[in-house]
Amino acid sequence: MEIGIEMQENIRAFSNLMMMYECAIREVKTKLEVLDAEFSVRYKRNPISSIQSRVKKPVSIYKKLKKYGLEISEENILNGLHDVAGVRVVCPFIDDIYMVAALLAKQDDITVLKVKDYIKNPKENGYRSYHMIVEIPVFFSKGKTPMKVEIQIRTIAMDFWASLEHQLRYKKDIEKVEGHVEISRRLLACAETISDTDRQMQEIKQMIGDFNDLS
Repeated sequence: MEIGIEMQENIRAFSNLMMMYECAIREVKTKLEVLDAEFSVRYKRNPISSIQSRVKKPVSIYKKLKKYGLEISEENILNGLHDVAGVRVVCPFIDDIYMVAALLAKQDDITVLKVKDYIKNPKENGYRSYHMIVEIPVFFSKGKTPMKVEIQIRTIAMDFWASLEHQLRYKKDIEKVEGHVEISRRLLACAETISDTDRQMQEIKQMIGDFNDLS
């Protein structure tokens, strides 16, 4: 009977925590949607093509805690993990990524805890994206709680490659496939081609001009 009560309490605590992360995601998404709406009206363009979000599944949270040698607790999840709540922002152009990141960082209720720029410094497999870990206050009935959210910002092209690469590499476990070295080489070559296309599209945008007139 006591075990049943303990399990119910753990489930309630975990459900409450996931609700808090969902609320943190809403706060971040609202900020992004406001920025995009302003640009749509004021500058006649949208620097954000799409926004996606997710909260890590319980099994992923469990594995991450074990990886860091942490016991399963609400405190360890809140303080020890930075990517339980995730928001992915897809932009048309490379400079949109840095502009959106800068505008978010300037907001006085957002604290940027960590940045990883995989655009200027791509991963070995060719992955490119701009990652931010931010802390944002969320107001609940018991008061204000600072919540961490990971924000990934990338172009349409970067997102296209990352989505397909993930399906091919992890869903199919290509490390066990014969010729996986060649497969990895070709995936990297595709990433370089897509990156070059991104750069060319950025240059064409700059040739047209007036895109970044924020006066």
